[in-house]
Amino acid sequence: MFSDFDFDVIRRSLPYLFLDGMTFTLTLTALAAAGGLMAGTLIALLRLSRLPVLSQIAALYVDLIRSLPLVLVIFWFYFLVPYIGQWLTGASRPISVGAFTSSLVTFIMFEAAYFSEIMRAGIQSISKGQPAAAQALGLRYSQTMRYVVLPQAFRNMLPVLLTQTIVLFQDTSLVYVLSIPDFLGAASKVAQRDGRLVEMYLFAALVYFLISCIASFGVRRLQARIAVLR
Repeated sequence: MFSDFDFDVIRRSLPYLFLDGMTFTLTLTALAAAGGLMAGTLIALLRLSRLPVLSQIAALYVDLIRSLPLVLVIFWFYFLVPYIGQWLTGASRPISVGAFTSSLVTFIMFEAAYFSEIMRAGIQSISKGQPAAAQALGLRYSQTMRYVVLPQAFRNMLPVLLTQTIVLFQDTSLVYVLSIPDFLGAASKVAQRDGRLVEMYLFAALVYFLISCIASFGVRRLQARIAVLR
């Protein structure tokens, strides 16, 4: 079955695949996860707000984003935002966004909707007596959230947040549709250049599988340790 495989093409391409492709993928994953977590925490707080308008706007955003395929959001942002920027600024030409900026903002927007639901569940898991005690001590709402509620919610939801980050790592392969040289894009370029699609796509699938499995194992270990600390 593997007699016609050219495994040497993989060996020759390793520097390009990992130094360029995987570096881009991990960078995009880290930045999108950090931005999505910050935006998601803000959205979660808005959804828990006592002001119905803010809560409804946040809920509408989450429901809208979660109802759309990610690849469509990537396409829309990349192709439509330059024209929206042109219309808003009155420029004579579409505003240049760039493939990396476009994909990064898209992933932050998309992941914020998912992280917000995770953080909302984490915040609601905290006993209501703790915010009440913090307010009785004279802490303002923002201080209560910053020093009492959010640290505990983040610790409780850390395994779920990391699991969502693993999903994000897998989803970054969708930037391939913008011809960005992420890991999958780099593997695709080598495959088309050398005519070795089977070898390169199997190798890319194996790398994604191994990284995701190792990361998932680490998350399970972390989850077990957090359960013991509770």
